[in-house]
Amino acid sequence: MGGMVQRATRFAVAAVVVGIGSTDLWAQGADATCKKEDFEAVVEATASSLRDLNSKNRPEFQEKLRELKAKRNWTQNEFMEKAAPFVRDDKTAVYDKSTDELLSAISSMGQEGARAATPDCAILLELRARMKILVDTQTAKWGYMFEKLDAELAK
Repeated sequence: MGGMVQRATRFAVAAVVVGIGSTDLWAQGADATCKKEDFEAVVEATASSLRDLNSKNRPEFQEKLRELKAKRNWTQNEFMEKAAPFVRDDKTAVYDKSTDELLSAISSMGQEGARAATPDCAILLELRARMKILVDTQTAKWGYMFEKLDAELAK
């Protein structure tokens, strides 16, 4: 299964790289040069995007959990037990595993690019693509968790 996930990730990365053909870096062609700061900037942009995504979604999600607690008249102990599946289940575990793999790859690629005497711009493109996949993965995870919670609130 790990090989299938890696192939799917590579395909997604390739699709994104092909899709960003209009970026300045891609437009520069084979002669493109990039700096180690470009790698650092991509890693920082990833961290910033994830912070923004979490700060946007976490308060609303927590409020909906509180609504569910009140609707079900759960005690605090019941709430801690019964709310857990809305945050962690088999599907969120898959999102988390993918996120961990992407974060590891992004981190190592960013460090590699920042340390290289002459950074490889192809690696920078792949790094950007993985950043997009990471943000998309986290967006999908939030969407999934909200769907589950909204369905429960509707009951």
